Amino acid sequence: MSTTMRAARLHEPDTPFRIDDIPIPDPGPGDALIAVEACGIVPNMRNIVRGGHWRTLPKLPAVMGLDTAGVIAKLGAGAAGLGLTEGDRVYVNPALSCGVCDYCRQGAAPLNCEQGALQGYFGFRPASAALLAQYPYGGFAEYTMAPARNLVTLPAAVSFEAGARFGYLGTAFAALKAGGLRAGSTLAIIGGTGTLGVNAVLFALAMGAARIIPIARNAERLARIEALAPGRITPIIIDGEDIAPRLRRAAGGIGPGLVLDCLAACAGPETTAQAIDAMMRGGTLVNIGALNQPLEIHPMRFMSTALNYRGSNWFSVAEGQEMGLLADAGLVDFEIFEHRMFPLEDVNDALAASGENPGGFVNIVVKP
Repeated sequence: MSTTMRAARLHEPDTPFRIDDIPIPDPGPGDALIAVEACGIVPNMRNIVRGGHWRTLPKLPAVMGLDTAGVIAKLGAGAAGLGLTEGDRVYVNPALSCGVCDYCRQGAAPLNCEQGALQGYFGFRPASAALLAQYPYGGFAEYTMAPARNLVTLPAAVSFEAGARFGYLGTAFAALKAGGLRAGSTLAIIGGTGTLGVNAVLFALAMGAARIIPIARNAERLARIEALAPGRITPIIIDGEDIAPRLRRAAGGIGPGLVLDCLAACAGPETTAQAIDAMMRGGTLVNIGALNQPLEIHPMRFMSTALNYRGSNWFSVAEGQEMGLLADAGLVDFEIFEHRMFPLEDVNDALAASGENPGGFVNIVVKP
């Protein structure tokens, strides 16, 4: 095996990635070396590499790349005891945590850790720099190194290309679980044609939702989503009119029990506010989007009708394994996505393509 690898690195914010030859890392105790087969690109990666983001960036030059799928090439000391073997097909969950801070000891989600970071992407706090330095390899390279405990094994039913979408698939799946989605319930999805929205539809179908109401602006994409399960999926188009009465009607007259908010940062709060107005008593809204404007909430109504508003951020390795089991059982089909593949040398073209609003069925993937 060669001692060097090709990697696309960011040398300065808001400049193109450059292909460099760098040493292949040697996994330490508890770590694993992964031969990268695919790495997904999400639109927000463009914002991160511009360097204007408030979060903590990896030290430059940095090997970026958030959603990595590949094959275990080498296990560090002790890692084999985790039930993993060289040659296993895996997804690298990039959520890094220290394991010893107050949040970690209380069993909080990894990204609530004082050093919480997404490998190959960014850290959430200044202290995140330590973990980003310990695991400086994202998926835009021929190899990456990660904690073995972060690996999700992929069944044969999940291609590497689909595995490279697991980050946003998992975000949607974890949010549905956080919102208490039950078989027979009604779910509304704001931003239903985007990456998170389409993912949520797939899992809601598998989890037994009786009614799924995607809400979005693009009629053509809404029709494509409806075709996944006619009769169970009732789309609502955002056209400037209040969606609340339409949402209540689509949800059987009493409103949805769960609303998933997948809106992007550029969206206004109006649609979210209207969806809250339509929620059934005791309903829950879970935010997994990037809505970045104040949202008016009336505490008295929330108290008197037992409404809930909460956020959900990323997903656990265990939830990643659940997603693989759903695919292996034939309950979700990740191959409905349109995989647009780019070689490592064309990573900058892939990044540009992610900003063209291709829709939630499109999966942009770099293949080193």
